[in-house]
Amino acid sequence: MATLGMGHMNLELLISQIRNLEASAVAFQVEERLREFKLLHSKGNEEWFSELCFCILTANSTARLAIRIQQEIGAEGFLTLPEEEIARRLERLGHRFSQRRAQFIVLAREFSHIKNLLAGIGDEGQARQWLVENVMGLGYKEASHFLRNVGYDNVAILDRHILRIMREYDMVEEVPKGLTRRRYVNLEARLQSLATRLNMPLSRLDLYLWHMKTGAVLK
Repeated sequence: MATLGMGHMNLELLISQIRNLEASAVAFQVEERLREFKLLHSKGNEEWFSELCFCILTANSTARLAIRIQQEIGAEGFLTLPEEEIARRLERLGHRFSQRRAQFIVLAREFSHIKNLLAGIGDEGQARQWLVENVMGLGYKEASHFLRNVGYDNVAILDRHILRIMREYDMVEEVPKGLTRRRYVNLEARLQSLATRLNMPLSRLDLYLWHMKTGAVLK
């Protein structure tokens, strides 16, 4: 019972800290980023495909590096450059898995009309499952990241930063080494409960939690 009580206390502390961030300059950064996601939602297949490649690049890497790569290669490069050239650029920019990620990007060109494909899928959960099953290089975290970045609100990005915060505030007993679909959905539901308490979507909650751990508000 003591552990449960401490967990409740820690959750209330987490809520309080997020409320403080909502009243700070961080809120402007968060809202600006969310506006960018909604703007991207209105863009076309080419911009969505570029974001898909960005999320492929984040796996076992960092968002900062993936942003640099996306800025250099661009949507046209992701769509047209030979696999060897993409791999060369990834290696030069410091991606540890340059050959494999280049292969994934070229294979993903089958879904270059990704916005049109997802338009026919009912909700975020179904869209994420489709991405995981069809786009090589995307797990649940990367698929959720992509959906959030193109304007979907109700998926959680369970990266190491978010999982560590969940552990620190007793939302989980330990940071899991791997996430099955069932485990991912279970942890996502815990974050959804927190988001409901805060009266905000998961997309906004993720940015506040990420800022708490990194001091940044990146996509």
